[in-house]
Amino acid sequence: MFSFIGSIRAMRGHHTQWKMLAAFFDTPGGPENLYVKEVPRPILKEGEVLVQVHASALNRADLLQRRGMYAPPPGASEILGLEAAGTVAALGPGANERWKVGDRVMALIAGGGNAQYVAVPAQQLIPIPPGMSDTDAAAIPEAWLTAFQLLHFVGKVQKGETVLIHAGASGVGTAAIQLCRLAEAVPMVTVGSSEKIDIAKKLGAAAGFNYKEEDFGKKCLEATNNVGADIILDCVGATHWQKNLQCLNFDGRWVVYGLMSSGEINGDLLAKLLWKRGSLIGSLLRSRSSKYKAELVKAFTEQALPHFASGGPIHLQPIVDSVYPLEKIADAHQRMEDNKNTGKIVLQIPV
Repeated sequence: MFSFIGSIRAMRGHHTQWKMLAAFFDTPGGPENLYVKEVPRPILKEGEVLVQVHASALNRADLLQRRGMYAPPPGASEILGLEAAGTVAALGPGANERWKVGDRVMALIAGGGNAQYVAVPAQQLIPIPPGMSDTDAAAIPEAWLTAFQLLHFVGKVQKGETVLIHAGASGVGTAAIQLCRLAEAVPMVTVGSSEKIDIAKKLGAAAGFNYKEEDFGKKCLEATNNVGADIILDCVGATHWQKNLQCLNFDGRWVVYGLMSSGEINGDLLAKLLWKRGSLIGSLLRSRSSKYKAELVKAFTEQALPHFASGGPIHLQPIVDSVYPLEKIADAHQRMEDNKNTGKIVLQIPV
């Protein structure tokens, strides 16, 4: 797939210098539909920065988009990839207040990250902490900003509250565990194996429940002296709703940010939610406004980012499951589709 990279680099002075390699699929379907092709580089708009991407990462949204089930927001790149890490390659008009060419950055984007270059609104860039690799940095933006948003902007987490995190070994899950500890909340997780429970506990989870083998609703109540969870971070949906309501504390917040099982619920959800005085909140990050994302990036940069480099009592660490070269993107998607990953699946982008 990459036999022609050398010839592309050699053709200086021709229009091909404005091209780049990117992940692509012609028709929606399985991972086997993915391949790498040459496409035009993005053209910078007002306030945007061009980032040369060294590493990107996978998210569930990429799998849905590949299947034709999750179109990018209007105006966003059709190329897969919601996060990237690399260096600033060029500044668009109005984007030179903070950043300069050569700065190492990671980026939250609405699409386009699985490519050699991506255009990013300047306010959605985050400096890579000193000493951190591009691989680790690529595992931060989407997962950690999603977790930060769910806990603070949406769930309004408070000190001492219990947070039940579904898919606790995922990229968002491993981030949420650590961010709960930073907020002095108590994280608990559901996962699909005893190995993932061990990993979650090492990251700071107070308890872990294997949803395949035990009733996590009952177990969560037992672990909290029948109080339950103040916040539930739910990316699963239909298969978990009854147990969620079973272990939701009175006045609790049930935050739905994904539907890995389904969104179709059969049963008296509203009556049980009403009895608990619970709040059911839906949240997506990709479709949020640029203003919202800028505020989120600013809050995360100020409150959480310093803890990635600190040696203090709470040290944040992105969890990388595996690294694939861009030409193996189909294999990377298959690993996520099979739910084999713990933490983030990262793509190395050829420079």
